[in-house]
Amino acid sequence: MSLDYIISILKPMLEGAQITVLLFIIAIVVSIPLGFVLTLAVRSKFKPLSWLANAYIYLMRGTPLLLQLLVIVFGLPLLPVVGEYLVLDRFVAACIGFILNYAAYFAEIFRGGLLAIDKGQYEAAQVLGLNRWQTMTRVVLPQMFRIALPAVANESVTLVKDTALLYAVAVPELLHFAQTAVNRDFTIVPFFFAGIIYLLITLVMTFFFKWLERRFKFD
Repeated sequence: MSLDYIISILKPMLEGAQITVLLFIIAIVVSIPLGFVLTLAVRSKFKPLSWLANAYIYLMRGTPLLLQLLVIVFGLPLLPVVGEYLVLDRFVAACIGFILNYAAYFAEIFRGGLLAIDKGQYEAAQVLGLNRWQTMTRVVLPQMFRIALPAVANESVTLVKDTALLYAVAVPELLHFAQTAVNRDFTIVPFFFAGIIYLLITLVMTFFFKWLERRFKFD
């Protein structure tokens, strides 16, 4: 195995890794706030909204992400009447699928974080004269974030690995180029390098979240 061969397979794989990282960033940036909104909807006193949010979370967490991607990419365009308007770019469709799926998981994480906050915190905020907005932003959210941070970190690492599912909907990401090289050259070496790239990405994520934990003095 020559250096030239390694360079020849790494170049397209690194280009695919850019798609992997881009999808991850888009999914994280959008799904975390959406997950928090879902958490608030679940806790809403307006029962229809709470029921719909719970049903959505159950649906997204109860079905495979791969199935959801296949439905969005290949299934929606087959719908009568509106199907022709639902033909999306593969990458855009994949982003939507990841966002909708992971928002449900983050919603459950945030719900657990809120439930872990002692009710005395709310009572203390009232005694101090804080209104609901001040209580939420100054007391509840900082504590919820600290509690939920390890679970968010774990789910984020899982998201990085799940980007490999893009291969199933023909989005040319890291695994796509690795598989192409394996089929062309009859060697598993590209899979080895793909694994290293995934490990490096998750290592960066791990260090980032460890830094956040130290930053917020989580123990």
